[in-house]
Amino acid sequence: MDCSHPCLVLENVSRDFGGLRAVDSVNLTIQPGERHALIGPNGAGKTTLFNLISGELRATDGTISFFGADVTRLAPDRRAARGIARTFQITKLFPNLTVLENVLLACEALDRRKFTMHRPLASYRDLAQKAANLLEAFGLAQLRQELVRNLSHGDQRKVDVALSMAGRPQLLLLDEPMAGLSPGESHSMHELLEKLDSTIAVLLIEHDMDVAFAFAEKITVLSQGRVLTEGHKDEVRASRTVQQIYLGAEEPPC
Repeated sequence: MDCSHPCLVLENVSRDFGGLRAVDSVNLTIQPGERHALIGPNGAGKTTLFNLISGELRATDGTISFFGADVTRLAPDRRAARGIARTFQITKLFPNLTVLENVLLACEALDRRKFTMHRPLASYRDLAQKAANLLEAFGLAQLRQELVRNLSHGDQRKVDVALSMAGRPQLLLLDEPMAGLSPGESHSMHELLEKLDSTIAVLLIEHDMDVAFAFAEKITVLSQGRVLTEGHKDEVRASRTVQQIYLGAEEPPC
């Protein structure tokens, strides 16, 4: 990994679905450790852009570079191995497994050894320790033996973020981590995100503008698949176009 390059660079990235251009010539640069939010109305192309970055979808045009290496055609697992991780709007957990088992499986997926639930954890001490460290870091240690299906929505979200951190990524894509959370759960999640390693670049999709502007230093606004504006959050906050059309606010977010 060449740290002299930006963490992520999108150059004229587009994605077509039949005759519809969902993402249109997007340019985006994210530096190592940057906190960046992607906002815009429903249907703006935010999640599609995440899918292009993570490899869930292939770009119709343009290039995607990760620390200077072209990853445009790499499969999702190869991008994950390089250090790109993401969460989803709807958590993709194993509801009938425990919190610990979910985290262990995520750790194992990025480890070369074969893992099975029928072998003692002692034979995978480093994986078990890694899982334990993640549970502790995300405030989930006391829930380690709880089935995921029994967790609150907020705790399931925490597990989802913990899984995304299992591979020690250099870029974390967070797709609406506050979606469906109560005010208390949102506050807890925000505190958790603020504690993420400052060397990890984070790209956040979030409809709660207070959260987006509090978390990110740089904001990109998408509209109809195109970048409407981009800049420091204070510049975006001051944009009347963003306030009136895309944030639906008479005054800028606090």
